[in-house]
Amino acid sequence: MQLESLKMFCDVVETGSFSRAAQLNHVTQSAVSQQIRALENRYGQKLLSRSARQVTPTPSGERLFRGCKEILARFSEVESEIREQSSEIVGTCTVSTIYSVGLHELQSIMKALLKTHPKVNLRLNYRRNDQVYDDVILGSAEIGIVAYPQPRAGVDILPFRDDKLAVVCAPGNPLAQKAKVSLAALAGMPFIAFDREAPTRKAMDKMFRERGLTLNPVMEMDNVETIKQAISMGLGVGILPLATVMHEVNEGTLIAKPFAEGTFSRAIGLLVRKGKYLDRASQAVLDAFKSNALSEAA
Repeated sequence: MQLESLKMFCDVVETGSFSRAAQLNHVTQSAVSQQIRALENRYGQKLLSRSARQVTPTPSGERLFRGCKEILARFSEVESEIREQSSEIVGTCTVSTIYSVGLHELQSIMKALLKTHPKVNLRLNYRRNDQVYDDVILGSAEIGIVAYPQPRAGVDILPFRDDKLAVVCAPGNPLAQKAKVSLAALAGMPFIAFDREAPTRKAMDKMFRERGLTLNPVMEMDNVETIKQAISMGLGVGILPLATVMHEVNEGTLIAKPFAEGTFSRAIGLLVRKGKYLDRASQAVLDAFKSNALSEAA
């Protein structure tokens, strides 16, 4: 028995007409009659009462009709679910991110997302590190991006990438002539730093403190853009994620140098509220972030 047979039977009951059911199913009236006879033979009893003016279900036919309607309705729901899964993903995903990642490291991901899911709108909110946690926990953002992620109740942390750090100075600074720069050399120079509560600043302080060195901050700022401006004006040197200064390095307005002690980097993590269901658009964005992280690690 096929679903088409059940649908024809229901159409006959609902319209009271073999000819009308045939029109609805784009078949001949004879084909409908054959399907009904097959059903009656299957159950060994009459399902329809035929009169000159109308066709009505018998008690057995009425019971079969109710059951068939439920089956056909559920099958229609399943088909819709399958089509929805295969259809184009549409929607908006809000991502709260710290400035240094959002402005400089998401462009390639956004371009890739535009190609694979052109109807997914990625909305970025630029926030301080602590505000990103709040946005995710309170539901203002589906995904958060922070530096040096720390465990917090109600949040799942997914690794994203490691940002390579570099010593950054103006072209006229004496450090610009060096191949590599030591932390000891930086300790005695005017330093343009992140504010004291920023995780990147805390990591810098720890890095110097572990070596018995002390930073000499002459300016403290809350985002990477203002720090770059101060450094380019010759007001001091700084330590910044290399990705955030590549444009200025290529333009010749800033100089980036590696550390004499080796490579230093900062961890970047993705935040998702614990137990939160992500819609298809948000999941597509999260998958794009994960794919980018895997490609970077490869």
